[in-house]
Amino acid sequence: MLIRSLIPQGSFGQRINVTTHSDYGSIMHGEQLEEAPQLELDVERCPPPHDKLHRGLSARQVQMIAIAGTIGTGLFLGTGSSLARGGPASILICYCLVGFVVYVTLLLLGEMATQYPVAGSFNAYATRFFSPSYGFALSWNYWFNDAVSVASDLTAAQILLGYWTFWHPWVISLVFWAFLVAINATHVRAYGELEYWLSSLKVVTIILFIILGILVNAGVNSQHEYIGWSNWRISGAPFVGGFGGFASVFVTASFAFGGTESLGITAGETRNPSRNMPRVVKFVFWRIIIFYVLTILLIGLNIPWNYPNLSNKSITTSPFTIIFREAGSTVAASFMNTVIMTSVLSAGNHALFAGTRVLYGLAVTRQAPRIFSRTTQGGIPLYALSLTSSISILCFGSSFIGSGRLWAWLQNIVGVSNQIAWFSIGLASWRFRTAWIRQGRSLDELKFRARWTWPWGPAFVVLSVAFMIIVQGWSSVIPKFQAVDFVSYYIEIPVMMVMYIAWTIFTGFRSNYSEYSHNSGCSQVVHLTGRRVWHNDFVDANTVDLYQDEHVEMEIDKTEDEQRVSRINGKAGYLWRFYYLVS
Repeated sequence: MLIRSLIPQGSFGQRINVTTHSDYGSIMHGEQLEEAPQLELDVERCPPPHDKLHRGLSARQVQMIAIAGTIGTGLFLGTGSSLARGGPASILICYCLVGFVVYVTLLLLGEMATQYPVAGSFNAYATRFFSPSYGFALSWNYWFNDAVSVASDLTAAQILLGYWTFWHPWVISLVFWAFLVAINATHVRAYGELEYWLSSLKVVTIILFIILGILVNAGVNSQHEYIGWSNWRISGAPFVGGFGGFASVFVTASFAFGGTESLGITAGETRNPSRNMPRVVKFVFWRIIIFYVLTILLIGLNIPWNYPNLSNKSITTSPFTIIFREAGSTVAASFMNTVIMTSVLSAGNHALFAGTRVLYGLAVTRQAPRIFSRTTQGGIPLYALSLTSSISILCFGSSFIGSGRLWAWLQNIVGVSNQIAWFSIGLASWRFRTAWIRQGRSLDELKFRARWTWPWGPAFVVLSVAFMIIVQGWSSVIPKFQAVDFVSYYIEIPVMMVMYIAWTIFTGFRSNYSEYSHNSGCSQVVHLTGRRVWHNDFVDANTVDLYQDEHVEMEIDKTEDEQRVSRINGKAGYLWRFYYLVS
């Protein structure tokens, strides 16, 4: 709840200095006052019977959750459309550039998530350190992103089913949807275990693909010919579609890398976050970037950009399936398509989990109806899960416009939403670091610090992501304006602006108050009187509370750390080091 500092009575237009947020401190500067009626609010003090998430995810599961969020349909399926639109050189360069931006973003998020492991993650950090109204718009945007991601993954399942049959493709979406809802309605450990094993399968598949891709390129293929770099020298390659084709790959690469930021969302349900989150940040992305770079390189080498049915309105073929088919085995290709189907299940599971937690975080901060913060005895926000899963009905639109076309539009929307998330993490980190320095806190107090990103990291993320958002829709404008594609690239920007302005106005007309209260059972009556005020709500870095929600280690956390140190320093220390490195 937002509570104002006492405002002296005065004439219309009198200015005030600051307002305080009941959770974090000063957040805005008042600008204009007008008369307002007396208000009486009944503020509930007693929480619902169950409104807490459970810390049930281990470091092993959290790392695999981060991998599952990135190694999914974007890599297994989206690389086909990227290759068709941009060519082999474009996808390699764009994926490397986006990968580096995401890595820096991950480090910035790791600093905040380790210090403040709260529900909502970067959405909460944007609210806390930058602007509550911006945090509101961002949170709802990211919730919609996750909900649409589930629809995108269910649409991808229809596309993959088309490799075998076109019989009622909506059936597979319905079956997958029911399974995902059932898993997410149980304990968080069930979600974590499912993600762990599905992610493990994907990692094994990637390794097999890399090995097979090298062999296919060397001549172990259906033509028994050495491929080498020949597909980079065919007509139109290596850059297809000029600058527009190159820029369009940014959004598909962003779709593919989307999900890494969700490791911050899991911070609220991670055991010993001050130790586990830095480990996740340091190791997960390096594994992912190695997989992505090698995989993208091999796809560009082995598959020509104009391969039939690589990407069109009705169908999109996975490059992974093509490579296995080129190896001369239709059985292996079918197996690969099945594995990709499990990756769709994993990606949908991950998106549904993240979207549910974002909506829960919105409800906790009173930016969504309170009912969505209620949880079961097992810590599952069931109402938030129900609303998030309901958006998946979008996937059934494929019956009218084609699975391939619908998936491309959804991919653009989700990709831009991921970019907005990274942009916002950069903004939040910028303000967080500014506040930390201005308030004189030592950098040694940070539980995790990405030293080499000081001080340029946040500015780099903000500017580079802004550049990508602006240029990636080039092909939808030049040489011919394509309205639907243009909307899929840019619709989220005006939506974010409208939501930001609307929430600023809604919260701006708040009252000066004189407060007196009396307790009755579990309620507290607060009487507010005074003047309405229009304001901006940018957070004051000099006064924002940097101690609220800081993680304090518990005895069980210390016990786990001592056990880990004991194992590493023991007789089998090298084995334990390897275990902690890969687990």
